[in-house]
Amino acid sequence: MLDWVDYRNQLMGRIGEIAKLSPATVQGYQMLSGAGARTNHLDAKTRELIALAVSVTTRCDGCITVHTAEALKQGATKDEIAEALGVAVALNAGAALVYSARVMDATEAYSKA
Repeated sequence: MLDWVDYRNQLMGRIGEIAKLSPATVQGYQMLSGAGARTNHLDAKTRELIALAVSVTTRCDGCITVHTAEALKQGATKDEIAEALGVAVALNAGAALVYSARVMDATEAYSKA
């Protein structure tokens, strides 16, 4: 398994390098990243739990390490994190099911051609 703390530190170092080379890119990302907090319709813990579920669906290790640390900092429990991950698993399975229906549709179209 990964050393998540070390990985996060290395990642932040590399992102720091990108920020020096392309500051507008990182500033743009930071603006997008902080947009939800400005409206404050969801609390910080809920936003982090959503971020963890999305981290899984997008397969982003960097997102996992950053948002796990932040979710815990915001008071998320292991049970809450596990429930958020259950949503991610269900969505991925649902997406596979929807795309399976698309394959069957394509199969039917090609069978008639």
